[in-house]
Amino acid sequence: MGLTVFGSLALDTTRTPFRTEVEIMGGAATYASVASRQFVETEIVGVIGSDFPEKYLKILRSKVGTAGLEMKSGKKTFRYDSSFNYDLSHRTTNKTELNVIAEYEPLVPDQLKNSQYVYLANNDPIQNIKMLKQFINPKLVVCDTIEFWIQTMPDAVKKMFGMVHGVIINDQEARMLCGISNLIKCAKEILSWGPEFVIVKKGENGSVLVRSDMIFVAPAYPLEEIVDPTGAGDSFAGGFMGHLASIENSCVKEFRSAVVYGNVMGSFAVEDFGLTRLLSIGNEEIIKRFHLYRTLTQL
Repeated sequence: MGLTVFGSLALDTTRTPFRTEVEIMGGAATYASVASRQFVETEIVGVIGSDFPEKYLKILRSKVGTAGLEMKSGKKTFRYDSSFNYDLSHRTTNKTELNVIAEYEPLVPDQLKNSQYVYLANNDPIQNIKMLKQFINPKLVVCDTIEFWIQTMPDAVKKMFGMVHGVIINDQEARMLCGISNLIKCAKEILSWGPEFVIVKKGENGSVLVRSDMIFVAPAYPLEEIVDPTGAGDSFAGGFMGHLASIENSCVKEFRSAVVYGNVMGSFAVEDFGLTRLLSIGNEEIIKRFHLYRTLTQL
């Protein structure tokens, strides 16, 4: 079964103390789908403006299915401008231009409505709920969120969480939403709203998966150099969802493997600006890093 990813496609301007890249291809759905397509056929659903560069569109079409990708004539693509500090651990939003996604009404093409695996990236939670209702009995639905929606639509975020099987959220957002400092307690609070599992991403400290029957802590893959942390979390989600969709198995062992694959895909994403590294890797590199990860973390 394939995977359908719904979310933002963007033109990102990313600034680090060492280099700046202006209006490169980004967006939550873009990172997640490019990561997941290493495991399973992936369709992307989203919207772009007529200013979205043709070279980026060609890259997308060569990697993922774009039946659900809309282009709005005369509209501008979503843009995100951010800066990282010297250790690349703290990100500051400089400017967010919603543009074409501000009034977007999501629509699932008929051929994708039977998708069994669905990832709802960090969109407007109301849009995500509308999108979810268009699928016919999916087997696994996972969603994400960001600080902006937690601050502006906390009730809608909680409602969305109650309608999906799993939630992926970073540590700061989990604490903000739950008002709790301990991440395990945060995850259990989110579980009480309805999802079957929660994954809390902790950046350079890895991630933790919490289900009613287990807690699994996975450290980040050790890297000597990090270039651009943008999209690491979305790439994690792509690796996690891609693995589960490729094997169609949700046992405890495969959930753990999916978390590791998520960490592996996130580690590739940060090795260069934008999608550059994700677009260059092959299956052999992924498997090699997965097995090395297991060796490094084995007692």
